[in-house]
Amino acid sequence: MAGAATVGDVASVIGARDLESAIVAELKAGSEEAYAWLIGEFHQPIYSLVYRILTDPADAADTTQEVFLKVFRGMKHFHGQSSLKTWIYRIAVHEASNRRRWWFRHKARETSMEPLENTGAQGSGLTMQEALVDEAESPFECAAHEEVRARVEEELRKIPEPYRSTVILRDLEEMSYEEIAEVLDVSLGTVKSRLTRGREALRKRLTEYIREVGPELGLLSPEEEQSSGCQIASSEGGLEVAS
Repeated sequence: MAGAATVGDVASVIGARDLESAIVAELKAGSEEAYAWLIGEFHQPIYSLVYRILTDPADAADTTQEVFLKVFRGMKHFHGQSSLKTWIYRIAVHEASNRRRWWFRHKARETSMEPLENTGAQGSGLTMQEALVDEAESPFECAAHEEVRARVEEELRKIPEPYRSTVILRDLEEMSYEEIAEVLDVSLGTVKSRLTRGREALRKRLTEYIREVGPELGLLSPEEEQSSGCQIASSEGGLEVAS
C-alpha cells in the first residue's frame, strides 16, 4: 500500500507540473482565458497576503493590482525555476514591502479624517473582527475567538520586518519552509531563524493580554504555557493561541 501511495503521489505531482507548464504556456501566448484563471485563482490569496503586510484596505487593493500588472508584464521572463505560486508570492511580498516603506516615509506624516478600519460596528466597511468570525460556532465562541484573533492580528502588525512576513507566510499562508525561502530569496536557516524570532516577538506582545483574558476565554497563562508547551499556532482564518 505504501508503494502504491508513493507512486500515486509522484504521478499527482507530475500531473500538476504538466498542468502548470500548460497554463504558463497559455499565459505567455496571451490567452485571455488563462489570465482570467490566474486572477480567479490568486487574486484573493494575494490580496489577503498584501493586506496583512500593509493593514490598509485601499493600499492593499492598489498594491494587489500592481502585483498582477507586474505578473502580466513579467510572464515572458518566468522560466519555471520556482512554482508559479511562489513566483507570484515573491512579487507580492516585494511590492507590499516597498509600499510599506513608502508609507512610513510619506503617508504616515498625514493626518487621516477617516474613521479607523478596526473600530468595530461603527465603521462602514468590513472590520477585521467580522472577517474572522466562524459562523459555525456558538455566539460566545464566535466572540471569544474573534477577540483573540483580532488581537493577534493587531499585535502581528507591530512585529518588524522581515520577521512579520515570515510569520505571515508560515502561520497564515501555511507555506513550507522551502517555499518561504524561495519567496523571500533567503536560506532555509534564515527562514527558521526569522520565524523563531517573529513568533517569540509575537508571544511577548501577547503575554499581558493572555494574563488578562486567559481565565475568561479558557486560554493558558504564560506560566501554564511554559509547562504545557502552548504556542502561537495557525488556524483557519488566522492565528490563535493553541496548546
